[in-house]
Amino acid sequence: MRSHKTYIRRCIQIAKKGLGTTRPNPMVGAVIVCDDKIIGEGFTSAYGGNHAEVNAIKSVEDKTLLSKSTLYVTLEPCSHFGKTPPCSDLIIKHEIPEVIIGCIDDNPEVAGKGVAKLKSSGCKVIVGVLEDECKALHKRFFTFHNKKRPYIILKWAETNDSFIAPKHKDEQKPFWITNKHSRQLAHKWRAEEQAILVGTNTVLEDNPSLTVRDWTGSNPIRIVLDKDSKLNLGFDVFNDAAETIKITKNDIDFQQPIAHQICTLLFNRNINSIIIEGGSITLQTFIDENLWDEARIFIGNTKFKDGVKAPDLKGVLILETKIETDILKIYKRD
Repeated sequence: MRSHKTYIRRCIQIAKKGLGTTRPNPMVGAVIVCDDKIIGEGFTSAYGGNHAEVNAIKSVEDKTLLSKSTLYVTLEPCSHFGKTPPCSDLIIKHEIPEVIIGCIDDNPEVAGKGVAKLKSSGCKVIVGVLEDECKALHKRFFTFHNKKRPYIILKWAETNDSFIAPKHKDEQKPFWITNKHSRQLAHKWRAEEQAILVGTNTVLEDNPSLTVRDWTGSNPIRIVLDKDSKLNLGFDVFNDAAETIKITKNDIDFQQPIAHQICTLLFNRNINSIIIEGGSITLQTFIDENLWDEARIFIGNTKFKDGVKAPDLKGVLILETKIETDILKIYKRD
């Protein structure tokens, strides 16, 4: 007989199919097992659509099997009405006798209420199978609800002598440090997160569009810091490819630490994840205020000898890999 961990791992695997589409809902995975055989699977639909448990139950051809099956799910089934009815009610309706849950949903609207409702109906419930892995899967959701801010990813490319830009440029466009494969991966990441943020100088010097043009997916919301309203609508970041939010001195106090203020502003706009792409001053601001969760750093196979120094970051290295001529290092905050 396969272990509960085996099926929760499968839940985690299929949950990732919803990455970048379910926000502000978490990307959940669910598997239904009868006689040690998977008879149904589902993951969270795009926001406003079905939750994972609903899609898993719908996928079961013979619904009579549900009354002797086990439902596995990465996150506690909801117990409240939102865009969709409570998943716990549907589980009870189909008389599924056992539910195995990766981790509790600590959103106050759920927070154990789903488990309580299932248990009161006579359902056997086990919580905490691969709990750490499930919490990592739902890191954006938990960060947003528990820390009242978006999940923050710092991203930059630097030369192998630690510069992120040359001292002088002849053209108003990015100076590529990395190869095309690294740049495509960066665009994939943009499609996975809800927003992307840059400072005034990045727009003035590079005129970026901040879209996913090298990948298939939704463009992130573009956040631009523009303290003194220097940026006009002619810059590419203000085109109609995606929504753009400009933050000026009318929105936050630039004389005070700004990262915390930005996080509050984005939380109030229901933005649950963001990539901070720079430049160096903006990135260092978030580092110095200890407001980051991951840092993804490309190191290109080139040297500038002089230029704009890369941010100074201390964290725990969790991945180092090569992308052809580039090195990718990913850190998490201590």
